[in-house]
Amino acid sequence: MGSATREALAGTRAALAGIGRAELQAADDLLAAARVIGATPQLRTALTDTEADGAQKRALVEQVFGSRIAPEAVTLLVSASSQRWSSAGDFLAGLEDLGIRLASIAAGDSVALDAQLFDFERTVAGEAELELALGSKLGAAQAKTALVERLLSSNAAPATVVIVRHLVQQPRGRRIGQMLREAAQIVADQRGFDVATITTAVPLTTDQLARLERSLAATAGRSIRFDTIVDPAVLGGVRIQLGDDVIDGSVATRLSDLRLQLAG
Repeated sequence: MGSATREALAGTRAALAGIGRAELQAADDLLAAARVIGATPQLRTALTDTEADGAQKRALVEQVFGSRIAPEAVTLLVSASSQRWSSAGDFLAGLEDLGIRLASIAAGDSVALDAQLFDFERTVAGEAELELALGSKLGAAQAKTALVERLLSSNAAPATVVIVRHLVQQPRGRRIGQMLREAAQIVADQRGFDVATITTAVPLTTDQLARLERSLAATAGRSIRFDTIVDPAVLGGVRIQLGDDVIDGSVATRLSDLRLQLAG
C-alpha cells in the first residue's frame, strides 16, 4: 500500500466518522456504486484523475449517482474520489473498505458480523463445489448473488448478506476465502478490535483462551477476539494468525521443519 493510499484511507474514514449512523441501504448503494465504477474504465479514470479538482469530481458523482443512491453514499463517494490514491485498484479497495465499514455501523455492534463472515469462510473452504461456484471467473454474477442469498438470508444478518453479495460480484482477483477474511478484519477494525485465528488439534479451555487473549492484547495494543478452528492435522501446539503475522508452534509444522533440515 502506497503512502498516498494510506492518507486517502485516513481521509475517507474521517468522512465516515462524520456520517454517524446510516441505514444498511446506504452501504449497499455505496458498494453497488463501487461495482459500477469498477466495470466502467472511463468513469474510474475520471474519478481517480489527479489533475481534476474536487468540484469536478463532485459534479461527476452527483451526475452519475446522485439520484440513484442514498445521500450518505454520495457523500462518501465524493470524499473517496477527492482523495489521491496510489492506483485505481486502491481506489476500488478503498470504496469496498468504506462500504463494509458502513454496513458494520448500520448493523450495530450487537450483530457479530465478523463471526458470521468467518463462519461462512469455513463453510466455503470445506465444500469444494461451493467454493468453485462462488469463486469461478466463469460464473454469472446473478447466479452467485442468488446462491449467497439462498445460503445466508435465513441465518445471517442482512449486513452480512450485503457484504458477501458484493464480494462475489467484484472479487478483484482474490479468492473467496481471502475476501471473506479481509471483510471480517475490516468489520473488526471498525469496531475497535482485532481478530486472531487460533488453530489447535483440540479445543482450548476458557482459561487458556483468557491467558492467550491477555498476551495478544498486550502485544497488539487493542482488544482481541478469537476465531477458533479445531484441526487434528496440526497434531498439537497452536497456530495463531493475527493480521499478517503468524505464530506457528504446531507439532505438524515443527515436524515439517525438521524434515526440511534433514533433507537439506
